[in-house]
Amino acid sequence: MRKPGDLPLALPRRGFTTAQAISAGVGKNRLRSADVQHPFRGINLLSPGPVELESRCRALQEKLPAGARFCGLTAARLVGVPLPARLAWSSEVHVAVSRGHRTLVGTGIRGHTFLRTPGDTRDWHGLRISSPERIWCEVARDLTLVELVMAGDFLVHHRLPHTTIDRISREVDRWPGRRGARNLAAAAPLLDPASESPQESRLRVLLTLGGIGGLVANLEIVTTDGFRYRADLAIPQKRLVIEYQSDQFHGHEVRRTDLTRKSRIEADRWYVMEVGAADLDDPDELCRRILRILASRP
Repeated sequence: MRKPGDLPLALPRRGFTTAQAISAGVGKNRLRSADVQHPFRGINLLSPGPVELESRCRALQEKLPAGARFCGLTAARLVGVPLPARLAWSSEVHVAVSRGHRTLVGTGIRGHTFLRTPGDTRDWHGLRISSPERIWCEVARDLTLVELVMAGDFLVHHRLPHTTIDRISREVDRWPGRRGARNLAAAAPLLDPASESPQESRLRVLLTLGGIGGLVANLEIVTTDGFRYRADLAIPQKRLVIEYQSDQFHGHEVRRTDLTRKSRIEADRWYVMEVGAADLDDPDELCRRILRILASRP
């Protein structure tokens, strides 16, 4: 089979419209070659295999009207917000235009409209997307309360924050009456920039909703002998540490280190409770178990 000819350098590598290709002298047969993908109608992308979300968005942006932006679940996926599996691999691309413009339609595109407010659009490596706080409000309709807090904790994480709790709260105040507003109002007070992982966030929220109070995320504990550790979750008043252990196998050396860490903390009269994914499947029973431990602690 003859190798397809090179496309003109004038065509954007990130994607180009069929009209641009024809203007550059590219024939329709060349656009049907296996190395040219068509993620959307009238949009072409030079790629030998499946096209990732970011590349699809860059190609589609060539055809978007001025002011349009990627929003909701698509913007969340672009910046790395943790999403449940049922949503993380959706083929739909969410695109918003300002109110008064025609909502975008097409195969693989889900159109939205928005009321423009200052700062609601950000540049993300050349892509126009919703601002972080706006993203959080836009996905509220698709996520459960716990999932929404997990997403929000990622956005406000203290080491690399995309936004702040104050900015999120101001955006939530502008969201009354819209889909997801109740979810947002319940989730905003539960956000914690100290949370280090989605599962830690999930554990903290499930315990809070189950009536466990006084939780502190990633509390630093200094033992009598000067060893410094951070507890996933702790209730300092009761000297209780709750550690989330993932299902991933870390090897014998890491396990031995964990045992030494646990022993040193417990030698200072802390109680260390380890929980895993199976415990989160029945949060009511887990909360009852923790309440029994708390009742037994001085």
